[in-house]
Amino acid sequence: MIPTPYYLIDEARLLENMHKIARLRELSGAKALLALKCFATWGAFEAMKPHMDGTTSSSLFELRLGREKFGGETHAYSVAWSDGEIDEAISYADKIIFNSLSQLDRFADKASHIEIGLRLNPRFSTSGFDLADPARPFSRLGEWDIARLEAALPRISGVMIHYNCENRDFDLFDQQLTRIESEFGDFLKKLKWVSLGGGIHFTGEGYPLEKLAARLRAFSERLGVQVYLEPGEASITQSTTLEVSVLDIVDNGKKVAIVDSSIEAHMLDLLIYRETAKLPQEGDYPYQVAGKTCLAGDIFGEARFAAPLQVGDRISVQDAAGYTMVKKNWFNGVNMPAIAIRRADGNGTVELIREFTYEDYASSLS
Repeated sequence: MIPTPYYLIDEARLLENMHKIARLRELSGAKALLALKCFATWGAFEAMKPHMDGTTSSSLFELRLGREKFGGETHAYSVAWSDGEIDEAISYADKIIFNSLSQLDRFADKASHIEIGLRLNPRFSTSGFDLADPARPFSRLGEWDIARLEAALPRISGVMIHYNCENRDFDLFDQQLTRIESEFGDFLKKLKWVSLGGGIHFTGEGYPLEKLAARLRAFSERLGVQVYLEPGEASITQSTTLEVSVLDIVDNGKKVAIVDSSIEAHMLDLLIYRETAKLPQEGDYPYQVAGKTCLAGDIFGEARFAAPLQVGDRISVQDAAGYTMVKKNWFNGVNMPAIAIRRADGNGTVELIREFTYEDYASSLS
């Protein structure tokens, strides 16, 4: 058995998402780019490449990783490119998307040999978190003034509009896309492509994939543009667990199972948004599952088990891929979880693809 903690990617579950993405591409004509800000574990890319068109990035390093490890189309976006990054960025990218008109003014000439886009902020979103809301007051993310957008037209071929966040509601997506058509349609008709970003939970259980495909095709045909989607969470949802072991059980009026992992170090996104991990919830024995760092709030959440826990028992934390593996860190010097893949070979073969050591910890510092 692989020593815990480790992330376990179930390739068969990953492929279920990939097949839905492939189906959406076929029915809608849209292209799909993996959002590396959500998932960048390149050891899983071989299973994903045949079903997607490439990658989209949020930084120079993500951009390079997408070019070198995934291939296909490589879209480069950053909230702000620096003078020291731009030459390398345009050497990797097929399309570069600038966040502001000032960045476009600054770097358009250098990037003129590739396709150039601009981020359009429609000033609304589906985010329930102010922290993640691109349409929050005084947002720095994108342009929305039509006059400024029109000024960019001679230099751009497309726009990226990222306004969905874990949106499981097709009707809401439809309504907001109609609003985009109404407010920006005349402008969008002058472009070659439009990326609608990520955050559409179309691989989720029961999502009306065919309705989404028809809506995307209608949008594409009405405006005469190639549509891109940037699925992050939708690409890897329900595909990965964080496998941990119980190190100690403390009873302070509530039974607390301390595990060999940490929500701050290994599932930071949950802590940031004050969400609890997806833990077992069946059985008569309740426990709080907590991490091993010195942070008082290093708590995964409440769980229930069919039998009393013992030191050494293993627990699977569900849905541990999106915005978790990319945010893991060395807080308290707690070792990173290893990474393993359960191959879709019919035998349940588990392949260990990465382990971390003290040398990795030391080399991350100076």
